[in-house]
Amino acid sequence: MSTPSIVRTNTADLYDAHVLKNYARAPLTLVRGRGAQVWDDAGNAYLDFTSGIAVSALGHCHPHWVAAVQRQAGELIHTSNLYRNPNQGELARRLVGYAGPGRVFFCNSGGEADEGMIKLSRLHGVAKSGVEGKCIKVIVAKNAFHGRMFGGMSATPQEKIQKGFSPLVPGFAVGELNNLESFASQVDADTAAILVESIQGEGGINPCTPEFLLGLRKLCDEHNLLLLVDEVQCGIGRTGNFYAFEAAGIRPDAIAMAKGLGGGFPIGAIWISERHAELFQPGSHGTTFGGTPLACAAGLAVLDVIEREDLLAKVRQHSAPWIAALQQLATDFPAQLATVRGRGFLVGLQLTGDPAPYVAALREQGLLVVAAGNNVIRVLPPLTATPAELARSVEILRAVLVAKA
Repeated sequence: MSTPSIVRTNTADLYDAHVLKNYARAPLTLVRGRGAQVWDDAGNAYLDFTSGIAVSALGHCHPHWVAAVQRQAGELIHTSNLYRNPNQGELARRLVGYAGPGRVFFCNSGGEADEGMIKLSRLHGVAKSGVEGKCIKVIVAKNAFHGRMFGGMSATPQEKIQKGFSPLVPGFAVGELNNLESFASQVDADTAAILVESIQGEGGINPCTPEFLLGLRKLCDEHNLLLLVDEVQCGIGRTGNFYAFEAAGIRPDAIAMAKGLGGGFPIGAIWISERHAELFQPGSHGTTFGGTPLACAAGLAVLDVIEREDLLAKVRQHSAPWIAALQQLATDFPAQLATVRGRGFLVGLQLTGDPAPYVAALREQGLLVVAAGNNVIRVLPPLTATPAELARSVEILRAVLVAKA
């Protein structure tokens, strides 16, 4: 077999020729990052308020994170889960400290974490009913997003996600977010769990109210249901709490997390309460790559920086005037910007029209953001963003709104 020849060409040509066309990519090739900034292959700088879609929690190339990953890469990268490794045990301990008594399963992504929670609901259904395949219903929310694997996709009631993939996994019912009665009315003997995002990300930055989450917790307690909370996008400090649901004062039965947990390195995790952790037994779930020494070193470094730099308090402190300035834009440009919603550094700008031209115009002016839901722009600064960088994002947004008025 001949070895492929090395052909020097530009990145756009390589993508056009060899990469699957399942993304509507921006015409931009990024090559370097530092803090909240990235640079393209032409040397242009951008304020990155996508954070890799809420992944780069510490910004790009934080020195402590880089040093931790480099050190671990020189010591031990992978062992499989046939053996223990110190980093996995320590990261589990620290996550339990945030979530409460329970146990942690490590995987590689938010999609895998959500898939694991759906499997947990099936095991709970068997324990609850004594019959496999009977008690499988999971009630999810309209506009939810729980990943693109078959379980998570089936739990995502969006045509653009599900189209072309029928038949889907059965057992999902849909309620209205923040309408407790629409969930309660669907609970029956075949219901195993309720699954919600504390703040819907892909669906357009739609937060659960504290009253709604409290009501779901009570409903689950009354009917022996699992309350499964997806914190893949809104967790790991993005709202100014480590988990977004903390604002409601509840404790779920399981939490899915990923994205910001690795600070740029792929890692996912499920925390499961002590009461339900024994539902998984050897052979019932697993992963080859989950919880490697390297992935967990990245996760530990993220927690180190969050704690040492007091980032939760800083997100709360810095986000308040920033969100107020964004809300002022809605007041000043009501014909274009309908409303601003979200918490901390997870903010959605609800436009009155198509967000695509605005996303492109902002990129041209040096600000990277990402669309979501129905006519929404997501603005996701790294947790380390400075007041000056936040103010600069508002200046760029104002300039684009003025230009398009």
